[in-house]
Amino acid sequence: MTGLPRVGLGTDVHPVEAGRPCWVAGLLWAGVDGCSGHSDGDVAAHALCDALLTAAGLGDLGAVFGTDRPEWAGASGVALLTEARRVLAAAGWVLGNAAVQVIGNAPRIGTRRDEAQRALSEAAGGPVAVSGTTPDGLGLTGRGEGIAAIATALIVPA
Repeated sequence: MTGLPRVGLGTDVHPVEAGRPCWVAGLLWAGVDGCSGHSDGDVAAHALCDALLTAAGLGDLGAVFGTDRPEWAGASGVALLTEARRVLAAAGWVLGNAAVQVIGNAPRIGTRRDEAQRALSEAAGGPVAVSGTTPDGLGLTGRGEGIAAIATALIVPA
């Protein structure tokens, strides 16, 4: 560890599964189909986990919470993010701040942005800004086949 701040980038993409509960940015979105996955499919929380872990050089979501770890099957994105925070702290780092953008037609992030920012900030242990964008019909997210997220995190020595 150098004592200097470090930046990490994380991405996550999951296919939409009709009838599955939709968890995005630590929130349950009623009336929206959720994403399939080993855990709850929360692309925002997962991308943020990746950003934190990669910033510290600790691997990625798959390395820490992979499908070979049955104890994480069905886990919430907030639980994963809370554990990523713990792993980060054990390595001597804390979150400075982060941003995550959700890419898809639904859910509409702006309708619950403040709530999403509170949920992710609490789990990550620092300020997290949340935004959303629609892909204007392009690609798997634009066709409604999946939801994606991209996150950036700045970590600093604890």
